[in-house]
Amino acid sequence: MSDTGWPLETGMLRAVFDSVGAGMLVVGPTGLVTAANPYAQQIVGRPGEQLLGADVHDLLHRDEDGNEIPRGECPIVGVLDSGRHAEGSEEFYLRGDGSLVPIIWAATPLQHGDAPEGAVVVFHDFKKHRDAHEQTAAHLAALEELTTRLSMVAEVSTLLISSSHIGETLDRLVRLLVPELGDWAVIDLLPEGDAEGEMRRVAVHAPGTDGAAESLKGSLPSLPQTSRAALARALYSRQPVLLNPEAMDSEPDEPIARAHQQLFEHLGGGAAVVVPLYTHRRAFGALTLARTGRRAVYTDAEVLVLGDIARRAGLVMESTRLFEQQRDMAETLQRQLLTPLPQVDHLRFAARYQPAQQATEVGGDWYDAFLLADGVTTMVIGDVVGHDLQAAAHMAEVRNMLRALAWDRQEPPSAIMERLDGVMTHTSDAPMATVVFARIEGPDGGPWHLHWVNAGHPPPLLVTAEGDARYLEDGHGPLLGLNSALHLGLEWPDAREELPARSTLLFYTDGLVESRDQHLETGLEELRHHAAGLVHLELEDFLDELLVRIDPRGDDVALLALRIPPAGAGADEERAAPQRAHSPADSERGAPGSRVEGSPVRDTSDPL
Repeated sequence: MSDTGWPLETGMLRAVFDSVGAGMLVVGPTGLVTAANPYAQQIVGRPGEQLLGADVHDLLHRDEDGNEIPRGECPIVGVLDSGRHAEGSEEFYLRGDGSLVPIIWAATPLQHGDAPEGAVVVFHDFKKHRDAHEQTAAHLAALEELTTRLSMVAEVSTLLISSSHIGETLDRLVRLLVPELGDWAVIDLLPEGDAEGEMRRVAVHAPGTDGAAESLKGSLPSLPQTSRAALARALYSRQPVLLNPEAMDSEPDEPIARAHQQLFEHLGGGAAVVVPLYTHRRAFGALTLARTGRRAVYTDAEVLVLGDIARRAGLVMESTRLFEQQRDMAETLQRQLLTPLPQVDHLRFAARYQPAQQATEVGGDWYDAFLLADGVTTMVIGDVVGHDLQAAAHMAEVRNMLRALAWDRQEPPSAIMERLDGVMTHTSDAPMATVVFARIEGPDGGPWHLHWVNAGHPPPLLVTAEGDARYLEDGHGPLLGLNSALHLGLEWPDAREELPARSTLLFYTDGLVESRDQHLETGLEELRHHAAGLVHLELEDFLDELLVRIDPRGDDVALLALRIPPAGAGADEERAAPQRAHSPADSERGAPGSRVEGSPVRDTSDPL
């Protein structure tokens, strides 16, 4: 850690700092040297131990006769004091052997917020016998190289953290590397599970090849452990492999080697490097970067930077796949708990669950509907705090506790909610949750009533057959997991509402109406508007079209809807069988209200 308070990053930035063809010093706000790259040590003829902690002006700055210069005349100190960039070509540094070296230099202040934190000094050795033209050309070349490397570092870092889709990230990566570090670039991936399976070429970029590059994508032969091809050597050794025409001609006669050689036949290439994409756990594939014509071979510094880029890409791939696995597990758990919906006395239910589009956002949303011992049908919508696999597990725990409590006693919803809060607090590690728990009460043929309680959840939406839509704001109480834990003494009031014939009741989770770029009130008004305009549709179509129009993104979403039958429907009918919930076979036959997963459920898994 330097006296600027900033750590000098390792990895790629360290490689650029160490390998750039210019001396670089990092100085703190008082002028003490906090970092010196090897080239700087070479120019001034001093080891790092002499430079680190020394005052840059007192140790190095001299006039052309070797005399000390007043501190007030030191341009580096002036940069520290003014906080403004400066450069020059008239300064001399004192070498360790007592000789002087003329330098051309540029100094840029380091800013942390509004406060200066030091400066970076870039300098070159310019002997007196060089003319001004040579000095200017070398100066510009060194600064251009430094700017290019630092820009590449910044762009790659931004790219790798800005996309969660592996295919998109790798495609953008090869486009970023060309033409800065090569004339074409290719990424080949190992099979995800089967080590003996086919490799895949997923990213190719070669400007000016008239579509030939795109045709090179697709399946490749497998990569046996005994292979001596360049791809195999890079992947199994996890070290870059440099190629030239002679090395390419000596590649073994193997399917994977021949497939790799086709790149050079189609795209050309004189010098190339194969760099593995890997983490300490596994290798994911390889990046091949090549230069055509007479362009120079890859330097050690370039290979070092490419190796660091490839390792960072491997970390991103590993993180993305871990997130996908977590999302898939949580989503599977949720779907297993989204129960078939009951069909009772001409009441029609429909539900949808739409998983989050981001792996880290899947979590605790659920819906439920089931019959109680007294024959009453329940509706439940809930959301456990959190967006990960643990949240999905807690959701299952809270959902099952609520089912057990509701079945155990014939109590008003408020009493069940109070007991659920206490059970969560004293017997579970589930965090806070929001829930709407309701009883659908009424005789055969109606009229029907909603008897409910709301624990901190968005209010249910009631839409009449004529399209009048309003939120049911009553029955609102605190979130679950707070009252008993903090001894707040709060209550959950019961609420009742008549459900008009042919009306639609909608329960939903906040992912439908709230997002990072939209206020909750705006989302609620949008939902009310769309629901009013779609209520004439069949219940399944009502939910499908609602999701299409609102198009929720980011969070997972659960919807549960109830359609009340016409007045008197079912009053004179004798039921031939007891009330029941739909079986999976009902869903396959298309029984009304049984489709709990509809077309809006998006497949967000990465095809790679």
